This record gives sequence, C-alpha cells and structure tokens, in this order.
Amino acid sequence: MRYRQLGDSDLEVSEISLGSWLTYGGGVERDNAQACVDRAFEVGINFIDTANVYARGAAEEFLGETLASRPRESYVLATKLYFPMDDDNRGLSREQVLKQIDLSLARLRVDYVDLYQCHRYDTQTPLEETMEALTDVVRAGKARYLGFSEWTAPQIRAALALVPRVEKFVSSQPQYSILWRVPEAEVIPLCQENGISQIVWSPLAQGVLTGKYKPGAPPPDDSRMASQGMGWAMGRFRSDELLAAVQRLQPIADGLGITMAELALAWVLRGPNVASAIVGASRPEQVDDNAAASGVELDDATLAAIDEAVGDFVVYDPTS
Repeated sequence: MRYRQLGDSDLEVSEISLGSWLTYGGGVERDNAQACVDRAFEVGINFIDTANVYARGAAEEFLGETLASRPRESYVLATKLYFPMDDDNRGLSREQVLKQIDLSLARLRVDYVDLYQCHRYDTQTPLEETMEALTDVVRAGKARYLGFSEWTAPQIRAALALVPRVEKFVSSQPQYSILWRVPEAEVIPLCQENGISQIVWSPLAQGVLTGKYKPGAPPPDDSRMASQGMGWAMGRFRSDELLAAVQRLQPIADGLGITMAELALAWVLRGPNVASAIVGASRPEQVDDNAAASGVELDDATLAAIDEAVGDFVVYDPTS
C-alpha cells in the first residue's frame, strides 16, 4: 500500500480508503463488516471514512466498537455532518456543528477525528458561521483538519477567502470515476492550486466498474445492485448500453494482468491531486482486490483505450 499527503495537512493517508456508506451498520452483516475492517488494516489501509448520517449513526457506532481495540494513532478517521439526522438536526449552523461533532465522537469512541467534513454546502447558513464553528472545533482539539464534499468551485473560493481568520480546508470529497468526471473541469484544478486533496467516492461507480454486472442479465444475488438496502443508489448505472461499454474495459485490464476494479481505481489515482479512493466492501476479498490497485501505473495508451471504450457514457457536466 502506498500513502499520500492529504492536502496541506500532515496526514499521510493510504491510496485506498475504506468507506461505510450503505454498508457498515446497515447493508452488510456485522461479521462481514468486521472482517472487512480487519482485512483493511492487514493490507495497509489506514484511512476510514464515515458520516453521522450513515445508517443514522449506526455506521459510526459500529466503527467505534470495531476500532476501540486499535491504537488511535494507527488509523486516520474521517466523518461528516450536514444531512438530516432527524426533523430537528440538519445543516451546518454553529449549533449543529458543535452538537454533531460531540455526538460523532461519542459514537466513534474517540477524543478527536482527523478530518471533519461538510457533507454538502448549506445554503441556509452563512458560510462565515459554518467556518467559524468548524474552526472552533479544530482549536478545541476535536478535529485535526477540515474538509468538504461536493462543493462547487465558487463555494470553495468563498471559503478560501476567509482564511487565515478561519481554518483552511485540506480535502475535497467528490464523486469521481472513469464514468463520472465532473470534478475535472473546475474543482480539481482549483483545489490543486490551494493545497486541497481529493478523497474520491464511488470510484467504482457503485461496483459497476468491477464488471460484475452484465448487460441483459440479472445482477448477482450477493451484489449491491440486487440489495434492497443498497441498490436504490444505482439507478444511473443500470442501462444495458452502459454495462456493455463497461465490458469493453475487460480486455484492457486483462492485458495489464489486473482486475477491472484495479483498473478503475488506478485510473482515479493517476492524478497527484487525488490522495485516496474510497471503496465500500462487503467481503474481505473485495478489500484485497481494491488494495491491489495501489501502485498500479497506467500509460497513455491505456488511458486512451479506456476513453475509447466508455467515452459515449462519460459524464462531464450533469446539467447538459
């Protein structure tokens, strides 16, 4: 496993990180979830990403129990706030920032998180209020660094304009994959100029880029797409035309002697601004496969072949 510096922070994070959206505390049986976390540490993954809203706190509780026996300095822990926990608790107001960090720390059974992230931008709260509250969280020792997920370039610039009065973001968490390249236009260049690294989510397009889903065939029984608890998030990836295009990546991976998952993860890690790719795993073997992508280099010919295979299905602008 290789490691990269996270933005302007002193955090060194594994190129592959373990996420918990739709999985831990929810869609994956506890024993399997425990086995995945254990395997992640065995293969050198040190970066664990979660959020308060995942399974309404159950993902954080699971990780708190699972990580309790491990030395705190042996892993980098990230969580988030913004989405509704209930009818009265949502957003990035000062009250919510100060309240939700304490609730997350209690569920995670730690004194601090390494990275506290705004899960989305809150248009109902002044940015200054949010940034000042987050700064207080850092200065109180409850979080080491700050990040955001799915903010636009103007929103990022507005936050940077408040520095050094407030703490500066060191990470961005966008959706990014071979099939979803929206961040390339503005977010990645802006972040690269300002010491903010990408921690990308859905680099396997909810598992579609592993090649397990075949056009004209039902999804495997044990897959995310077949799961009532997890399959709802995969609507845009279900078309037979897209799945057929993804199958054209198989010969490319075969030619390199790697799996399609390794190919997809190596693709997002090809850029220096991407510090880590978040993967969700329901079985330890998936952790092994994903971790093997660290250090895989793709040459220009391979990148061109990938573009030729799936080019018609790549999203660069979701509004077009």
